[in-house]
Amino acid sequence: MRKRLIFILKDRRGFSFPLVVAVALALVMILCGVTEYLRLCVIASGVRDAVQSAVVATVTDNYANVYHGVREGYSGGYMPSGTSWSANVNTGDVYGRLDKLLGLRDENGIHVKESEGVEQFRLSGLSVQIINTPLAPSGGNNAQTFTADAIIQLEVPVSFGGKVLPPMKATLKVRGKYMPVF
Repeated sequence: MRKRLIFILKDRRGFSFPLVVAVALALVMILCGVTEYLRLCVIASGVRDAVQSAVVATVTDNYANVYHGVREGYSGGYMPSGTSWSANVNTGDVYGRLDKLLGLRDENGIHVKESEGVEQFRLSGLSVQIINTPLAPSGGNNAQTFTADAIIQLEVPVSFGGKVLPPMKATLKVRGKYMPVF
């Protein structure tokens, strides 16, 4: 019995099998980590593009209110008010556009995307700031333009190896700019 045990321990046939299994499991774990990272990147990129689209639509909606200083080379959101001009800009409904674009639902101010009953991501804390061009700016090519800046918080649940990890939180910043073509 003892000689047989020693023979089994000294026998090298099949010795690399446990090593091959360990390497295969390590590669599967690395692949799972890479796919989770890519999933997070795709979600963040898609949300950023949707926010960009909503902000550009808001800037476009302000087009009707833009004073066209074509001869002067600038334009801004102003309306005549008696003998002077007054600012006239609207931040629009960016959340409403995002809800339509991404299929979100509102949960007490937090906009959630679900797929097959599983939460994909959350959006909150939207801040839209319209930066109006000053009337008759003096700056030439460096003059301030009519822009809309948006900042939104993105939260994506992360899971790895069957365990739920802390969510990825990112602040997305987007800028839409109005530039007269003619």
